[in-house]
Amino acid sequence: MNTPEIITGTIATAGRIDKSLAEASGLSRERVKALMADGAVLVGKTTATNPSAKMQAGAQFTITLPPVTLPEAKPQDIALDVVFEDEHLLVVNKPAGMVVHPAAGNPDGTLVNALLYHCRGELSGINGVARPGIVHRIDKDTSGLLVVAKTDAAHEGLAAQFAAHTIERRYLAICAGRPRPASGTIATRLGRSSRDRKKIAVLPDDSQRGKHAVTHFQTIEMLEGCTLIECRLETGRTHQVRVHCASIGHALLGDPIYGGNPKGLRPVLQRLDFTRQALHAATLGFIHPATGEWVDFQADLPSDMVELIDETAR
Repeated sequence: MNTPEIITGTIATAGRIDKSLAEASGLSRERVKALMADGAVLVGKTTATNPSAKMQAGAQFTITLPPVTLPEAKPQDIALDVVFEDEHLLVVNKPAGMVVHPAAGNPDGTLVNALLYHCRGELSGINGVARPGIVHRIDKDTSGLLVVAKTDAAHEGLAAQFAAHTIERRYLAICAGRPRPASGTIATRLGRSSRDRKKIAVLPDDSQRGKHAVTHFQTIEMLEGCTLIECRLETGRTHQVRVHCASIGHALLGDPIYGGNPKGLRPVLQRLDFTRQALHAATLGFIHPATGEWVDFQADLPSDMVELIDETAR
């Protein structure tokens, strides 16, 4: 079942409510007005309904975004790179550019549409008609391995391992510059940015928002102006590797959101038409929920990242 998203915050600039809330929440003014008309905006404990009313700096607000209702996903004959499959689950190597499940703006052409065709509908129903079989996700423009549940029992077993942080997930990434030290651990709170709702931000350690996130990284190869690194995820938060690398001054090359377009490498990125974050889910390991055996899988770097490494080799 979809649940509403709650946005809370503090107004930084006094002025019209619709304008102040738009600046603080990252929503458009028209979206704010529509939500106010639906009674979904609180200022303090009072429902705000007048967009032109004045708002004072320091005021607390709460915006309740209604859950997105999606139609049932339909099967589509889309080629899949299946790394492993049995009657309980399958592991796929997702290409960059493919969305995992239908959402606003991406109603079809997703991994779910391809899975419904490939599995003839035999997927776990725990996440509903829009996300059957989906236990975890990776970003649209991140390539690499995902495990998909065919049965509810497999889904529950895998979900428990993700919740316990016992799934092995290793990513290969190309970041700008030279991380110093060459290996280490990044541990922060991550949550939705109050300035830009499309971005995830590092939050103060004592923040009531967000979730604890831990990424272990190590240098694999030093390149010209950039570095191939391996990141091992202890947790699995939205945009975790991308935000953590950017937070230490080494954004992933090609990342359009977190600054992965360093001046010195722009000619190479443009020549290769490399416009996605250089991030690949290369290793995935877990206890098979039906057999109890440890299984692990690897996916080679995709050709666009191999080409980027070749172009920046020292």
